[in-house]
This record gives sequence, structure tokens and C-alpha cells, in this order.
Amino acid sequence: MKRVLWLLAFVIGGYFIVRALIEPFVIDFGDPSSYEDDWGGPSLIGVLLVHMGPGILVAALFIYALRRSDRRRGQDTPEG
Repeated sequence: MKRVLWLLAFVIGGYFIVRALIEPFVIDFGDPSSYEDDWGGPSLIGVLLVHMGPGILVAALFIYALRRSDRRRGQDTPEG
């Protein structure tokens, strides 16, 4: 069950990261009508925060988890 939850977290987190990477290419920064009806609109900063914020947060959590697991792995191996 734990593996299923980790896989689900990885897939959903991956979606948020990909969405954050793609968002700047989807909207037209010069045309407010392309993003004013989106979540976080009508301001550009609000739209970017709502659409890219979760991806940035998930990426930071993934990096933190990877660094933490590497530290644990290094402590478990015997030296010598």
C-alpha cells in the first residue's frame, strides 16, 4: 500500500512539475485576455502563482526527499 501511495504522489507531483514548466509557453504575456479568465486571474502574477506554484513546491519537496534519502543511504553503508 505504501508503494502505491508513493507512486501516486510521484505521478501527481510529476504532473504539477510538467504543468509549471509548460505554463510560461502556453499563455501570451502581451495579451491579458489569454489569461484573465484563468485561475488566479486577471493579474499575470496571480495566474503564474496559481499554475506554477504547486510545481515549484513539489520540485523542492522531491529534491529535499532525494537529498535526505541519500544522506541516510550514506550512513547505512559501513566504512572501510
